[in-house]
Amino acid sequence: MAHQGIYKALWLNDNDNLEVIDQRFLPFEKKTRILKTANDACEAIKDMTVRGAGVIGNVAAFGVYLAAREFAGDKSQIKQAAMNIRTSRPTAVNLMWAVDRMLNIVAQSDDVVKNCKAEAIAIADEDVLRTQKIGEIGCDIIENIMAKRKINQFNVLTHCNAGWLAILDSGSALAPIYEAQKRGIDIHVWVDETRPRNQGASLTSWELLDAGIKHTIIPDNTGGHLMQQGMVDMVITGADRVALNGDAANKIGTYLKALAAKDNDVPFYIALPISTFDFACEDGVSDIEIEIRSEDEVHLMRGIDRHGNVQDIRITPEESATINYGFDVTPARLITGLITEAGIIAPNKDAIGELK
Repeated sequence: MAHQGIYKALWLNDNDNLEVIDQRFLPFEKKTRILKTANDACEAIKDMTVRGAGVIGNVAAFGVYLAAREFAGDKSQIKQAAMNIRTSRPTAVNLMWAVDRMLNIVAQSDDVVKNCKAEAIAIADEDVLRTQKIGEIGCDIIENIMAKRKINQFNVLTHCNAGWLAILDSGSALAPIYEAQKRGIDIHVWVDETRPRNQGASLTSWELLDAGIKHTIIPDNTGGHLMQQGMVDMVITGADRVALNGDAANKIGTYLKALAAKDNDVPFYIALPISTFDFACEDGVSDIEIEIRSEDEVHLMRGIDRHGNVQDIRITPEESATINYGFDVTPARLITGLITEAGIIAPNKDAIGELK
């Protein structure tokens, strides 16, 4: 278990400031960014320095601690700063969950700064344990499928990045893959590029390469073909919010993978900590707010030119309009199961309601 605020994607440095891996520069450069104030945390969430539902929640929690320190325990100012963090992005429910939990500590504490720091570390430490359990439970599914089908190599398809850059300290969707590697399973990952920000091509591939796990980056529209040809044994993704009825919001394009999986009898699982459930949301398709992000993410692509310089280049006509939905919602009927630290949960109201 991690302790004292030391994790892979973020950590409290020697000055008790929050240092995070700046994910905007990966995979070409590994840089960190130091967050000293609540506003720093808010901006890091908004500008995608950090992303992934779990890590957003962790940075939000530490952001409230930074506010407590910045305002010397003044509860009114801390609350105002916390609410700014809470509204910094709309879709990932871990953000709101973490801030609300921190605000309970603020309301109940005499030594606000000390207790906020302890609570932010506790939230992160709990996430480490959650992701370990998700990895073990998800890998059990992999072993069961391999035994049932009598196969020696396992091919997983994943969409976006749900590894340790997204959820401390092994991720959600990637946690079973890391566990499979530990168990000596011959595993290969099909990595969707995940346009328009290319989190799969840039981040998931970077993680898997670092871990020495076999993987192949594919264009987003390739997954259906691979499933049709029997080249995918399981699809597993993360989630940013799961409604009470089992509908799950994840990176745009996930819904299409679920449809292809259903049509080809490929198991489709979503891995998530219980903090990603929104028990107040009755119907995900109609009620989950979908973030619309900058058009520039579609118009521009980032890469290295032949001289080794990192550049943004435009790939669309200047006068063309675009719309950039950040997420879509996969209906519960397309989901085989929800892999959580509490076990495999059926994607329906009765099963999810028991977790409240």
